[in-house]
Amino acid sequence: MSYQNLEVAIEERIATVTLARTDSMNALSLAFTAEIAQAFRELGANDEVRVIVLASKAKAFCAGLDLKEFAAVGLKGSAKSSLEFPEKLRALFDCCEGIEACPKPVIAAVNGLCIGGGLDIVSACDIRLCTEDASFSLREAAIGLVADMGVLQRLPHVIGQGFTREMAFTARFYKAKEAQAMGLVNAVHPDGAAMLEAAKKLAREIAANAPLAVQATKEVLNASRHLPVADGMSLAKHKNMVLMLSQDLKEAFVSFMEKRQPDFKGK
Repeated sequence: MSYQNLEVAIEERIATVTLARTDSMNALSLAFTAEIAQAFRELGANDEVRVIVLASKAKAFCAGLDLKEFAAVGLKGSAKSSLEFPEKLRALFDCCEGIEACPKPVIAAVNGLCIGGGLDIVSACDIRLCTEDASFSLREAAIGLVADMGVLQRLPHVIGQGFTREMAFTARFYKAKEAQAMGLVNAVHPDGAAMLEAAKKLAREIAANAPLAVQATKEVLNASRHLPVADGMSLAKHKNMVLMLSQDLKEAFVSFMEKRQPDFKGK
């Protein structure tokens, strides 16, 4: 996999996707977001990958939208151009959709600023960690827009309606400890190295489990946000009807009887 704005590495069944548009603090251009969506599609289909860590090579995790490019593809003053405008920005929406729809758990490792579209991206991840110097801002109201990459739909499931509305209405910056108190991040680490080590440790713990079960669990969790409890439970039961036929379930029983760690194959 070769990208202009990303670095992708796979080791010990863990993929690390590093945002590397360093000259613009990872500002989200259409080409950049298209690469992110493509990377997560490819990693999602790669059986050698069980967990993905999303990090940044820049001083910031993400500075939000590339406003220069956004202005260049803006509205032209006609009804037709207004109707076509969202389709021109399809890559922006596909970026976050691709992360959320990726069957593999995604751990966001956030350093420095995480602004606007960057918060859209991390809200589409499964787990979030950050450094002490991280700060988060839902900036759209401050520039006269409504956040439309999915954060207003996803973030309430992470931090609740009250904190989401506060972030969206004020557009202010929230420091790492505030983000942790809200439940936006699971943990705060002193620096980037410590954060990445913690992310990799967490990823290894996840990767050690039965991958088909982990992926099915993510699917049920995602779907259950929009389903009544009974329907969510029904989906989980159907997943288990399939998983009961898996080689991994047999391996779990055998390894328990033999008093050893299971060696799951994802089959």
